Amino acid sequence: MKYRVGAVQYKLADIASFEQFAQQVEHYVRNATEYGVQLLLFPEFMTTQLLSIPDQNGLAQPIEKLPGYTEAYIQLFQTLAAKYEMHIIGGTHVVAMEDGSRRNAAHYFSPEGEIQVQHKIHLTPTEVEEWDMSAGDGVAVFDTPFGKIAMLTCYDIEFPEIVRIARAQGADVVYCPSCTDDRHGFHRVRYCAHARTIENQIYVVTTGTVGALRSVDFMRANYGQAAIIAPNDIPFPPGGIIAEGVINDDMLIVGDLDLELLYEVREKGSVMTWRDRRTDLY
Repeated sequence: MKYRVGAVQYKLADIASFEQFAQQVEHYVRNATEYGVQLLLFPEFMTTQLLSIPDQNGLAQPIEKLPGYTEAYIQLFQTLAAKYEMHIIGGTHVVAMEDGSRRNAAHYFSPEGEIQVQHKIHLTPTEVEEWDMSAGDGVAVFDTPFGKIAMLTCYDIEFPEIVRIARAQGADVVYCPSCTDDRHGFHRVRYCAHARTIENQIYVVTTGTVGALRSVDFMRANYGQAAIIAPNDIPFPPGGIIAEGVINDDMLIVGDLDLELLYEVREKGSVMTWRDRRTDLY
């Protein structure tokens, strides 16, 4: 099976209304449609842009207000997925839990109205100490028309065992929405994404936020680049990069994922890293 994926380098900028956010999101979806994209990935924390909408005092809103946009966020992406007949991972959005805690959640929307959610499993110090979030408690693999996928957000990709679990459950592609504020954080995520493709003989599609929210704390700087990454083996590009964006530009990247090539390299590649694991030792 071969299908076309896209990843958005979403440009954050202060806005005045939810309608502005919706218009920007639809712009990227419409652009992806023009290139025949079947599954589109947005980055982590893209909805923090909504916090820049001024409150009654003209000030940016705090993080605890973000879950209040959940219904509108879900309705927007459900509508766009149906309208453009596209499968969309709407980055991540901060949601409220029944116990009053907050979680950073990746959302998958199908054109038929299906929604799948994966809570971020590993949290950064900012998420814990500044935004008082709680961590997800499990990794899930989701069935799609394009095979099994997993959604592991940013810091999650830096933990090999989590991706191993997803691969063991049948995931062929890991979608990694990300948000990093400097080169160090960006390269941690990017290098680990490459490592995960090699270890597990899977694809990883990743992207990050670019631009700046001048009025929202901890979102004033973003350093991002989208990439569609394959294992480093002969059927794929030597560097494992199917497509990548221009760092920190507002743009969309597009590439094709061929699952049959994955299955081939798992059986008769230059190396078979998944098959050759020493499960007797570790």
